[in-house]
Amino acid sequence: MTDLTPITALGTAEAPSVAFGPLTVAEDARLGLASLALRRGADVPEPMGLKLPGPGDCVAGAGVGAFWTGPGQWMLEAPGRAEEDFAAEVARNAPGCSVTEQTDGWAAFDIVSDAGAAPVDALLERLVNLPPASLLPGKATRTVLEHLGVFVIRRAGDRLTVLGMRSAAGSLWHALTVAAKRREDAG
Repeated sequence: MTDLTPITALGTAEAPSVAFGPLTVAEDARLGLASLALRRGADVPEPMGLKLPGPGDCVAGAGVGAFWTGPGQWMLEAPGRAEEDFAAEVARNAPGCSVTEQTDGWAAFDIVSDAGAAPVDALLERLVNLPPASLLPGKATRTVLEHLGVFVIRRAGDRLTVLGMRSAAGSLWHALTVAAKRREDAG
């Protein structure tokens, strides 16, 4: 019989985490994701009591979060719920909307600083070609990191999340850890 042991997007049994000075880069293999799109004529729902954000913004509520991905479209997040049917819960709470499971299509990487916002800001300058004001806390955007299309979510001054295609998780991990190492080496 085949042994179906779950693995992370990076192919390991446990999600890796590595520190570079004040920064820690870690895979978040437990983040549940579902996309939500309004159908024609539908009102904007408030799934699980969450007021969905406008362009460039992200919000967090009781155990769920969301960020805007396009007109009438959002990605909903559920920390620690990757093994649940999160999309079904979103669909129950967003009648008249199209909801699609996204958890296994994306790899999530958290970058956390134990020295405030400055190390995260310095790392962002190495990762993405965006003005700093576009990635203040509470902001989210789709951009390119090296050759990969990603979402960057600034959860707080000292933390951000990068979501990229699961099929490119290794390349994304490499880009993030090399940039964090170079930032550490530069002082």
